[in-house]
Amino acid sequence: MNRKNLTLISRIESELQNLDLLKEKIFRGWEKCLISSDSFYLDSVALNLHGYYSALERIFVIIARTFNGGIPNGTFWYHELRVQMETAIKKIRPAVITDDLCQKLDEHRAFRHIVRNVYSFSFSAARIEPLVSHLSELSKQLDSEIRKFLKIIEE
Repeated sequence: MNRKNLTLISRIESELQNLDLLKEKIFRGWEKCLISSDSFYLDSVALNLHGYYSALERIFVIIARTFNGGIPNGTFWYHELRVQMETAIKKIRPAVITDDLCQKLDEHRAFRHIVRNVYSFSFSAARIEPLVSHLSELSKQLDSEIRKFLKIIEE
């Protein structure tokens, strides 16, 4: 295996560990939020959901720079990046994620945009709850699809 792929695999595995840490922080914060109704816990959950998607996006950026010649340009580059990840590039790399996962991730991307552009007192537990409740399932699917990609490029 070449050095480029070994480096890519190591960086992605490191980000997968970060995703696991963030997921645990999200669940702990959500539990405390439900028990205490303290908005500080809601803020923590929102920030860590933001971090979760950002870590995932870093994985996509690493892959795009390695195999696609860089990340997309333009106003909606983040959407194009996800589309790139669900698209196989003949003789270069397989698809990283399925269309199904790409669609599920769009809710997290949209929420990340909210975290970046509103005051924390505007966060809504009703808006955050579905993201938290589906996170276990989403993270299993994400981990499985990315590890499948890593296994293919390792061979």
